Amino acid sequence: MSVPTQHCFGFDPTYGMTLDALRAVQPPEAPPDFDAFWKGRHTRARAVDPHPVMSRSRLDHPDWHVFDISYRSTGGFTIRGWMLLPRAGEVQRGLVVGHGYGGRTAPDFDLPVENTALLFPCFRGLSLSAAPPISSDPAWHVLHDIDKPDAYIIGGCVEDLWIAVSTLLVLYPWLDGRIGYSGISFGGGIGAFGCAFDPRIRRGHLALPTFGDQPLRLRLPSTGSARAVQNYEARHGRVMETLRLYDAAVAATRFEVPMLIAVALFDPAVAPPCQFAIANASPKFNETVILDAGHVDYPGSAAQHEALRATVRRFFGQL
Repeated sequence: MSVPTQHCFGFDPTYGMTLDALRAVQPPEAPPDFDAFWKGRHTRARAVDPHPVMSRSRLDHPDWHVFDISYRSTGGFTIRGWMLLPRAGEVQRGLVVGHGYGGRTAPDFDLPVENTALLFPCFRGLSLSAAPPISSDPAWHVLHDIDKPDAYIIGGCVEDLWIAVSTLLVLYPWLDGRIGYSGISFGGGIGAFGCAFDPRIRRGHLALPTFGDQPLRLRLPSTGSARAVQNYEARHGRVMETLRLYDAAVAATRFEVPMLIAVALFDPAVAPPCQFAIANASPKFNETVILDAGHVDYPGSAAQHEALRATVRRFFGQL
């Protein structure tokens, strides 16, 4: 174990919780309109024709054909990103890859998968999908329309994920039944909703996922987007009117496909009990990988992440 014991934060990013205590965290109760809210959004997103457009990218890689891609999402948003196709082998499965709240400046060329079409969308308002007046600063992006449950930006980002799946199926219809999702942090939280309500996603990997146990997320000192939401609640209040519908731990109770969830014991940006709320809510046939820390460098991180890569390779190899 190499959980950090020295740090520069003004709070304890373990929150004094042992592994046993973290494993005991349970998700909040689902609001009565939770399923109807997300199923309705999914139905509307599935009705969108994404009209994908691909062109050769300036980026080059010896193992991958690299394409710039755009597609149409809900609300008229144009989502941009990259598609990677293997230079060797055949496209046998598809994977949508989400990003953290720092956005994405390039595709990830070293994902441990083979014979896979990799779609890297930039969610609305971020990176290649910047769309003023939405701020690309995570502290403001996470607040965009937070006072309007139906319009909150996070819901739109989930729809961008679902329409990324539609895009893969428009381009490669033989991938039906063989599409997965992988996302970290912000992308992990988005993926919880995406995987819970889209049966076309057959496996999901969430790493350090955010948006879990929103009441707890509002109370625990944190950095990053969680702090921005806490500050908003302190100034304006009533934020739970929206966040009750955007709880990734509640969404996790709806998982019906294999999930691989990586959670941390120490994390200043996404509080570990909020991560574990998601993992603990997931059906017990799913896998949980426990890391010593998240969103920071720590001794032993290279070995732990290499072991996680091996697990991810095996997990998506079964897709």
